[in-house]
Amino acid sequence: MDKFNPVDMSVWQGRQDPEDGELALRWHDKVQPWPQAGSAAPGVALVGFACDEGVRRNKGRVGAAGAPLAVRKLLANSTWHLGRPVYDSGDVHCEDGDLDAAHGRLAERVARLLDEGHFPLVLGGGHEVAFGSWSGLNRHLAGRGRVGIINFDAHFDLRMKLEQASSGTPFFQIAEQCAAQGSPFTYACLGVAETANTQALFARAEALGVWHVLDEAMTPAELPALLSRLDAFIACCDHLYLTIDLDVLPAAVMPGVSAPAARGVELAVIEPLIAHIRASGKLRLADLAEYNPSLDQDNRSARVAARLVHQLTK
Repeated sequence: MDKFNPVDMSVWQGRQDPEDGELALRWHDKVQPWPQAGSAAPGVALVGFACDEGVRRNKGRVGAAGAPLAVRKLLANSTWHLGRPVYDSGDVHCEDGDLDAAHGRLAERVARLLDEGHFPLVLGGGHEVAFGSWSGLNRHLAGRGRVGIINFDAHFDLRMKLEQASSGTPFFQIAEQCAAQGSPFTYACLGVAETANTQALFARAEALGVWHVLDEAMTPAELPALLSRLDAFIACCDHLYLTIDLDVLPAAVMPGVSAPAARGVELAVIEPLIAHIRASGKLRLADLAEYNPSLDQDNRSARVAARLVHQLTK
């Protein structure tokens, strides 16, 4: 058994509308604790990664460790429209600063949930969550098919890992792991802010064959072309891992992140892309990263994060 804290279901509470019966249910009425005996019907399994050690190492503003709880609180009172079970499997913590160990625990949990037939949805945490999430999928698949990584993000997060991993290194770490095991590194980064990535990062992305789209090219008018290019990317993959760094959204929509976007990509573009990825039938795993409740205003960012969870699980 991995070292997870027991699942605390006390957060799952909220409004009741008994006059409308079963048509008025909310997430708090439906979310169940994940049975570690592994006997649950396949569904969505929430996993918290309560960690911002990678953000601290990357010289960002810490606070994302509180995101899993904050997002659950907003989800709890959200109305229920799903047709499959949802489980809460608790949180991975990194209180001792040992990010490698936290990645290992997250990978173990994600792999086990996948083995049981669930769709893991990981609530970060800093974007260092991506290496742990991908490692779990990689362990589960054991070389069966090509994995495509789709990252909605203002940043490539391809910084070279020197002495320590950080929130800026996860996709470089994944590229290294892919090279070591002889598997292709198939990575798309959509929403890149030119002013937030050095020339060295653009050069590394080109050397690694990364498909990227700048934030200024991700507009509603460009959506048909984006969907067409996304189809081409999906077609060459057997499995998809979607990771959403919430700083890809405009600062007015998502103020509660370490690095708010000067421009960002509208939800009107992000949501159809999510729906397209989901409709492919190849999405195996998703996570949200970088929400920082200590920087939020009136839970505005938490509401957007909860909406994206809804989009990912429909």
